[in-house]
Amino acid sequence: MTATAVRAETGRETPYARRARYLTNENGFAFSWPAVPIRQFLAERDRAFDAGSPTGLIALDISTELCTNYSATTPTLLCRYVKIRAAEQLRTAFAASGEIYYVLSGSGESRNGNDAIGWASGDVFCFPGGGETLHRAGSANCLLFAVTNEPLLAFERLRAPLPGQAVVEATHWPATQIERQFQEVWRRPVGPNTTGNSVQFSTTSLEPSTNTIPTINTAINTLEPGCDQRPHRHNGAAVTLAIQGEGIHSMIDGKRVDWSTGAAQITPATLLHSHHSRGTQRMRSFVIQDEGLHHYTRTPGFSFE
Repeated sequence: MTATAVRAETGRETPYARRARYLTNENGFAFSWPAVPIRQFLAERDRAFDAGSPTGLIALDISTELCTNYSATTPTLLCRYVKIRAAEQLRTAFAASGEIYYVLSGSGESRNGNDAIGWASGDVFCFPGGGETLHRAGSANCLLFAVTNEPLLAFERLRAPLPGQAVVEATHWPATQIERQFQEVWRRPVGPNTTGNSVQFSTTSLEPSTNTIPTINTAINTLEPGCDQRPHRHNGAAVTLAIQGEGIHSMIDGKRVDWSTGAAQITPATLLHSHHSRGTQRMRSFVIQDEGLHHYTRTPGFSFE
């Protein structure tokens, strides 16, 4: 006799049946989580750049607005400033599939398992998630910007990969090599399908995708003085860190957001947005998107309209 038959014969309500919900809404798509806000993290930037602030992590956390019981910058991304004072060290361990860093200032070294990467201002690097990373600053204060997909794993209460089992491999993109790539980018003529003058960061382990870790893609984007980035939209949310933001502003869903160097801002998914350079220097930003997730599900939703 099967378990189903036993229940049918006894007619008793089981603990499993008491958990059941039956939804009969006329429109099954009516439910939605709270909207991701257009947000600029100025207070967090000020704390991170304060010369007196201690070694530690400063999270860009809007979990209250997103109604999550875990820290999140967007539903799938968590960004942090990583402040390490001169000659000090900081240990971190993130429940993520990978951790990505952009070096805003200073130089030092980060170790994760058997991997050690020496970094300096302008570098990008990543490690597999789940293990402990030890960051050591050199002779000056250091500031990094870190991003993980912790909220994505927390949503399903998943664990980070075990050591040696991650898809993500330790990878380093030095600033000198990034600048060499940009020389070719800036010589390229702007065409009708140009989305920006950028360099994306990917790894050999994730070929043929263009992602930095499986669900996240990152890039440094630039824009010449007096130029505009064409309005566009996509299904991935974006966090844009203004490396050089003086005289730069974005239009997001018809709202103007003036950039502030060193600060990050959220561009919610699907909203029409554009960037405009009105300063005397080339705009430069570190852009993080969960577009890798949408590329995998075949739903990137990119459009110039």
